[in-house]
Amino acid sequence: MPVNRILFSGLIASLVASTASADTLREALNATYRSNPTLMAQREALKSSDAAVAIAKAGGRPTVFGNVGLTRDLTRSGRFNTGAAKGPFLTGSVGLDVPLYQGGTVKNNISAAATRVAAGRATLRAVEGDVFADAVAAYMDVIRDRAIVELNQNNVRVLTTNLEATSDRFQIGDLTRTDVAQSEARLSLANSDLITARARLTQSEENYRRVIGHDPGALAPPPPLPPLPQTADAAVQVALVNNPDLTAITRQAEAANFDVRSARGTRLPNFSARLAGDYANTLSGDTGGFDRSGTATSVGLNGTIPIYQGGLPSARVRQAQALEGQALEQRVATERLVVANTRTAFALYQSATAAIVSNEKAVSANELALEGARAENSIGTRTILDVLNAEQELLNSQVALVTARRIQYVAGFELLNAMGQAEAADLGLDGGPLYDPLGNYRRVAGDWNDWSENVQVAPVSTTTVKPQERPQGVTPPAQ
Repeated sequence: MPVNRILFSGLIASLVASTASADTLREALNATYRSNPTLMAQREALKSSDAAVAIAKAGGRPTVFGNVGLTRDLTRSGRFNTGAAKGPFLTGSVGLDVPLYQGGTVKNNISAAATRVAAGRATLRAVEGDVFADAVAAYMDVIRDRAIVELNQNNVRVLTTNLEATSDRFQIGDLTRTDVAQSEARLSLANSDLITARARLTQSEENYRRVIGHDPGALAPPPPLPPLPQTADAAVQVALVNNPDLTAITRQAEAANFDVRSARGTRLPNFSARLAGDYANTLSGDTGGFDRSGTATSVGLNGTIPIYQGGLPSARVRQAQALEGQALEQRVATERLVVANTRTAFALYQSATAAIVSNEKAVSANELALEGARAENSIGTRTILDVLNAEQELLNSQVALVTARRIQYVAGFELLNAMGQAEAADLGLDGGPLYDPLGNYRRVAGDWNDWSENVQVAPVSTTTVKPQERPQGVTPPAQ
């Protein structure tokens, strides 16, 4: 068996053999799900939308208010000099306001807020899928670039051996100085390619650390992708139903329509009921025969009937209508993007699948060609340059095969993501319970308590700064 075939087969075998002890793609996705800052930030954004529902509901709830005052007259003259006590006076009041009708603004504000929560949940699904797609790409990039580095290292070793053999044959007059120079040039080029491959591997490993949250160890080959649609049209049909970005912008447009209705309500009357109680006490001094303290209660109905507001309601309606129009246009743009991304991912997956078959044949053919070129060179019917070219062709086909496998897997996952099937619930992660966005909503959306709040905010995502990277005297952020 040729040396290059042994090395390439050994590389694949080492990847398979390391599966038992290597990190798996599932483990990488679990780590991403538990600690990626982009995903954690989107969860917090959804919590903000949950709180907006409670804010909207508060506009239609009763309010209780109280006032207390302690005053003393300093001077009196003229008609104010009644001879009565100058105080101090203690006054207090308490009241209850109950909104009865506010032109439909509260109802529509609540509907808009609740619809935006639905949009936020869809956006969280979309961010999950995008982050997982980034994680899969980072995982496959490391596998690809490690394989390419290994292939280039093998190539350098083979070319080093070739140069030594060529130099020995030159010493005995079997080859010319030109043959030696060609071998030296090809080895120098191989060393340059190896340096470039190592730099790309470093870039991929750092991107892995950024997305997944820790340095990549030994990585196992990824599991097979689930069955994908047979045609691009079928994939697009699934995407138009399930894509979370499209769902989110659709809900945003619906919420914008509720905003228009709420703005129209500012033209209508507002009515509320009030129950109030007052207390006054002259703490010292002559009261002129009146009681020193007293109380009063009242109940009433208040109404505000807008007659002219300077054009403000119309401006608000037009503004809300324009924002609704913007959301509707963005929905069309998102739909276009979903179709394009789905078809692109499908085409990349199909082309990469075909490329894998072709590159496997090319690797096999180039291995035979290299074996023949070496044999023919030994009997003088092939030149050293022919052997060097055959070695380069084999390396190129091996790199192309590794790259095509990466493109196929990542494109397949991107297709799943475009179809809305790349979220945590779809992937069967086993790192613990999945995040439940309904839990926070149930806790805060209907809250009546003025004094409830969350615990102190602290980041959930983990830092990737290593101890040796952190500047002296800088304290790590609290986790």
